[in-house]
Amino acid sequence: MKSNAKTVEEYLASLPEERRIALSAVREVILANLDRDYEECMLWGVAAYVVPHRVWARGHHTDPGKPLMMCGVSSQKNDMVVYMMNVYGGGGADGGGGDPALREWFEGAWAKTGKKLHLAGSGGAGCCVRFKKLDDLALDVIGEAVRRTPAKRHMENQLGMLVGRGKVAGAKKVAKKKVVKKKAAKKKVKRSARR
Repeated sequence: MKSNAKTVEEYLASLPEERRIALSAVREVILANLDRDYEECMLWGVAAYVVPHRVWARGHHTDPGKPLMMCGVSSQKNDMVVYMMNVYGGGGADGGGGDPALREWFEGAWAKTGKKLHLAGSGGAGCCVRFKKLDDLALDVIGEAVRRTPAKRHMENQLGMLVGRGKVAGAKKVAKKKVVKKKAAKKKVKRSARR
């Protein structure tokens, strides 16, 4: 359920005690691992951790007036959610700027905890880690995923997605030049190996 709260503190204070305790614990883990170029705010009615416009002027790809969200937390009607766009944003040309390598690590690390990972979202790139109680979460894995996503990396993943979708002016030319340079470098290495 979206909230009209203006601050995260106001949002958390509005929740029933059990949910307030659970989301506050997730918030503490996120804040403890968050890169300094992120900010905490309320965005789309949820507590969000974003790359602000002062760092990423483009804003969110669907609404440039809003900052680029990396993760967040919220209380819904039937459960609570940790949004992990850094992990489950799809990555590259087909998603919302997530990191496929981080996703592979995240799922493996979560599986090692013995806890079930409850995911939801559309298009195979759903970013919603759903939970009913705090014990359902692998908090250390969430914290490490946040730590492994400095703002610069999240922006690079976002840019990769935008380039893949042709949303950046001259993106196809830039991508083509990189492919040509890589092929030339490979040929150079092969020639050197023959000598």
